[in-house]
Amino acid sequence: MYVKIAGNEKEMEDAYNIRKTVFVKEQRVPLEEEIDEFENDCTHFVLYDGEDPAGAGRFRIAGGAGKVERICILSRYRGKGAGRILMLAIEDFAQKQGVSHLKLNAQVHAIPFYEKLGYTITSGEFLDAGIPHKAMEKSI
Repeated sequence: MYVKIAGNEKEMEDAYNIRKTVFVKEQRVPLEEEIDEFENDCTHFVLYDGEDPAGAGRFRIAGGAGKVERICILSRYRGKGAGRILMLAIEDFAQKQGVSHLKLNAQVHAIPFYEKLGYTITSGEFLDAGIPHKAMEKSI
């Protein structure tokens, strides 16, 4: 598996299709909440298994820190290290941009995954798109 920064229309379509499958179809997040006003401000990432899209995420600078968002892996790739590959690629990109501090809002069920990557919880629980989340941060 490898990660690409979405650099053309097909790769952007791959990223959006994965997000729609995971967030809109599986988790029932309204499409108008999933695709938001920050899309053009982000660098989008796609995880591929050969030619097949397997995961997606995005990164942007917000409030002086790097913000990791919309991390998702198709169900058949979960539990196989795909999320780690995607996150490490995003973190590497952030470092190369001079970012030393990352933030993300983790769905509560995914907190152990992010903790294994060195993120720590920085907030109480809150709802985002009707799904329980906690804010997390990491220095890189």
